Amino acid sequence: MNVPPGFETDTVVRLETSLDDLSPEVVAAVLEKLLARGALDAWLTPVQMKKNRPGVQLTVLADEEALDRLVEIVLTETSAFGLRVDRIMRIKLERRFETVPTEFGEVTVKLGLKGGVIVQVAPEFESCREIAEHSGRPIREIYDAARAAFNQRGGRG
Repeated sequence: MNVPPGFETDTVVRLETSLDDLSPEVVAAVLEKLLARGALDAWLTPVQMKKNRPGVQLTVLADEEALDRLVEIVLTETSAFGLRVDRIMRIKLERRFETVPTEFGEVTVKLGLKGGVIVQVAPEFESCREIAEHSGRPIREIYDAARAAFNQRGGRG
């Protein structure tokens, strides 16, 4: 596969299983545990299963070194009897983190770069949430202040 110039690539593992007999509370707890134990991302997709049963497809992305512990979590803490596993290539932007000053405090922003040029700017949610909790201001206000602070300095890293 040809990758467009200026992007980075890596290979990750994708785990998938379909669940139709597990309580939503358990599924939510498993998602949290997967993310805490090294999943790069994890999500649920509604699916229609055999015998017209509604269910969810659990998908997990991870680095190869996290595979064993994540498989263990899914197969021991859900009703899954097996997993589909494949290796996939990701095409991605180079990522860099910086802090910007706002009237509420320093906020971390994630920059996405293509060939050294900033093409994406996103305030980090956890940074914004922490400041929102301490300041009593809405998280969206912190988020907007961080974007404005980054843009005011010329939008350069």
